[in-house]
Amino acid sequence: MAWVSLCEFDELREGFGKHVDIEGFSLAVFRHEGTAYVLDSTCPHAGHDISGGNIESGCAVCPYHGWNFRLADGQMPDMPGIAVNVYPSRILNRQGQAPLVQAELPMP
Repeated sequence: MAWVSLCEFDELREGFGKHVDIEGFSLAVFRHEGTAYVLDSTCPHAGHDISGGNIESGCAVCPYHGWNFRLADGQMPDMPGIAVNVYPSRILNRQGQAPLVQAELPMP
């Protein structure tokens, strides 16, 4: 596992996602209540990108068919066993520079 910088925290809009392709990962980065959450961006329903969605009730909502995934664990609230991967994330504060969103990704 390695901490990888994804974007500046200020690039994220509260309640919405941003798509990031990095190190072979396609990720959806969401900003919710002052925290960044990082999930796989591919919806298991039809393969669409969930990063274009918004947040409702602590869930990332896929903009194509409305499937929702909890930011905390990637699970669909009403469908046990259906989920997207969630990665540990943090906001790295750097003196004199914009804070960075980082995720801990499984790297070889």
